Amino acid sequence: MAEPTVLVLGATGNTGSKVLRMVRAEGARALAATRRPDAAAAAGAADAVRFDWHDPESHPAALRGVDRIYLVAPLGVAEPLPVVEPFLRTAVARGVRRAVLLSSSAVPEADTGPGALHTLVRRTLPEWAVLRPSWFMQNFTGDHPVARAVRGDGEIVTATGDGRVAFVDATDIAAVATRALLDDRPHNTDHVITGPEALGYAAAARIVTEVSGRPVRHVPVETGELAVRLKAAGLPPEFAALLAGLDEDIRHGTEDRTTDTVERITGRAPRSFRAFAEAHRAAFAPESAA
Repeated sequence: MAEPTVLVLGATGNTGSKVLRMVRAEGARALAATRRPDAAAAAGAADAVRFDWHDPESHPAALRGVDRIYLVAPLGVAEPLPVVEPFLRTAVARGVRRAVLLSSSAVPEADTGPGALHTLVRRTLPEWAVLRPSWFMQNFTGDHPVARAVRGDGEIVTATGDGRVAFVDATDIAAVATRALLDDRPHNTDHVITGPEALGYAAAARIVTEVSGRPVRHVPVETGELAVRLKAAGLPPEFAALLAGLDEDIRHGTEDRTTDTVERITGRAPRSFRAFAEAHRAAFAPESAA
């Protein structure tokens, strides 16, 4: 039986880049979907193919020889169904049988919004999985607003109050995704993926403080104020409102849970937030010192 060929959307993102490496390490072919394959190739990325959500003419060529997709919806789109559905229809027509959708633990299956994609993959493909990870630990590093705030004034502003989140490492998410993509038997279910413990942002800030040696604190605000801040940071108004609403849900306890998904699917325990913070200590340095 031929090895599968996986088209990885979001190939430069937190999970997509790791899925690429893990799938290739298993001996399967993984294609990196990108709007600029020439630049990706120049940077050393093998098997890069041109893909643009908003250019349907790029889709057939990107799907050539593909039978599985790691599906990451277009960023910043509050209603992704009209963009994603035509692509998946094209994919199925060209022989794709399996899709693994990256969603969120905060997004249930629904008729509208990101949750509509859960229904879409389940009804469109014979083999599927929906990944519903909790908030990424990587939000505290890189270019995420939380990370920029940590490096800037040492303040994490959220509308979560005392609500807790089982932050999860993107590497653990990618490991689950790789199994869902490559296992002989399709998972055909959704996987809620969490870290090993639920923490409030105040507790997470204390861990960052202890690990980095510089003060970091949590600043709680109301949902409306957070939406205004997110819009001022450049997010589309609808998407800013959606994200602020997710913080409010956390405040009401919706993310205060842990699951055994990582260990059950991959055979190893998920990484703790403290272990992640210790491994990324340099990422918490002030902007002027970075």
